[in-house]
Amino acid sequence: MSVSADVQAYVDRQPRLRWRRVLLRGLIRSLGFKVIWDVNVTGLENIPDSGPCIIMMNHISMIDPVLCMGAVTNRFVIPMTKIENMRNPIIGPFVRWWGSYTINRSEVDRKALTNSIELIKNGQLILIAPEGHRHPEGLAEAKDGLAFVATKADAVIIPTAISGAIGWNKKLFRFQRPKINVNFGRPFKFRTGGTRVSREVLATMSHEAMYQLAMAVTDETKRGFYSDLSKATTEYIEFVNV
Repeated sequence: MSVSADVQAYVDRQPRLRWRRVLLRGLIRSLGFKVIWDVNVTGLENIPDSGPCIIMMNHISMIDPVLCMGAVTNRFVIPMTKIENMRNPIIGPFVRWWGSYTINRSEVDRKALTNSIELIKNGQLILIAPEGHRHPEGLAEAKDGLAFVATKADAVIIPTAISGAIGWNKKLFRFQRPKINVNFGRPFKFRTGGTRVSREVLATMSHEAMYQLAMAVTDETKRGFYSDLSKATTEYIEFVNV
């Protein structure tokens, strides 16, 4: 997969975005975590301080990426966001100022995949929701995009489970601070054996990764398609020490 000039320019731009992200993360943690929401973060010791990484997030509400961006303090989370968010008058300015990158979910967005791979190879921490869309009812069957990116970039994956964020805005209207938990699970990598990964193996990898995400979901009723943890396998997974 060739790297275009604009993808390389975006990767090279990351150090210059640091001051913006420092300010915005401070805003998320001060206003968001202490005033708007009541956020509890667990498993921070599972976030490597450096190196190629992916936060693999369940997606239950609009604020999930923001919660992850605020929760991680030892480095910056770079979220992939749907292209529609850039045109949103409320969300758009925020994601642009942070320096997020977009994905067109109506097609196979090769530029988004290349952005992801090159950012990770550059030692960045990106955020991907492997289900593709919000699933407040519980985990849905994953797409293979995360496994594809992770194997191409040799990334460490941190399964990240958010709970309590469903209906957060309705609670605010009732003058209640939503209690939200962000839990970072046990980090792992995919074993590829140095060979090209087939579609069948990618599908197996995706399911194995999703079961690790299900284990990180503290509310058993929200594990959805991956509720039966007895089906979890680790044929292509190796756990890493941070």
